[in-house]
Amino acid sequence: MKIKKSTAAKTMILTLALIFLYLPIMTLVVYSFNDSKMVTIWTSFSFKWYGVLVEDSAIIKALVTSLTIAVMAAAASVIIGTMAAFVMVRVHSFTGESAFMLFMTAPMVLPEVVTGLALLLLYVTLGDFIPFFADRGIAAIWFAHVTFCSAYATVVIRSRFLELDTSIEEAAKDLGAGPLKVFFAVMLPALMPAEVAAFLLSFTMSMDDVVITSFIAGPESTTLPMLIFSSIRRGLSPEINALASIIIFVASIGTFIGWLSLVRKQKRIAADVAKANAEAKAEREKILLGSMRG
Repeated sequence: MKIKKSTAAKTMILTLALIFLYLPIMTLVVYSFNDSKMVTIWTSFSFKWYGVLVEDSAIIKALVTSLTIAVMAAAASVIIGTMAAFVMVRVHSFTGESAFMLFMTAPMVLPEVVTGLALLLLYVTLGDFIPFFADRGIAAIWFAHVTFCSAYATVVIRSRFLELDTSIEEAAKDLGAGPLKVFFAVMLPALMPAEVAAFLLSFTMSMDDVVITSFIAGPESTTLPMLIFSSIRRGLSPEINALASIIIFVASIGTFIGWLSLVRKQKRIAADVAKANAEAKAEREKILLGSMRG
């Protein structure tokens, strides 16, 4: 009886938690199919705002800009994070090691307002000498996003570095592999799950950023979050509901594919373990049978 009550309580708590998390999202998705211009008043079911969204050149341009910056920032952050994690874990103690770790992870705890203001002052100061900083375009936003995304990538990849079996690397070196060969043939495949996780996290952080981008972006380089934020201040448009629903759908598909891949991998590992155990058992029985005959 106690087990049934415990299961019912857990089910109720889980249901309430899921409702709390996903009810606002489901409400947004439902109202994206509303025909009315008022986002809070339901009139009739319609795909009208999806059609309007496709024809809105400003939103499409902002989406392309955000995707371009996010992909470039995530790629650069993974490269920087991999190198930084390698130094933290594989390089022996060096002068300034603690300061290096502090500076690599500091953007994670600094308020975005402080980071954005610091980058703005940097761009203004160096803009008179270096054209890159004077141009508030995609490259400038990309540089700003890399400064904080690389910190998250470093933490994720470093945690994986700490779990690697160094004996495999030593065995590869004993077989004649050079440092680059060891890194690309042994270490990088083992790091790949963390590399993918760091890329996705950096991509999400870049796509979602508003505060830092607002300090840096010029008038011709508006990102999607900035456009959504400005449109909300003028009055929420049903187009935003449609856009958010598409983003939720794409993210859900990606999450489902990742979950399905993980489940298949776990099943494959379980099958390999079961096969190995069965072979070991058969070998033991064979040896025992041979000893009994002897």
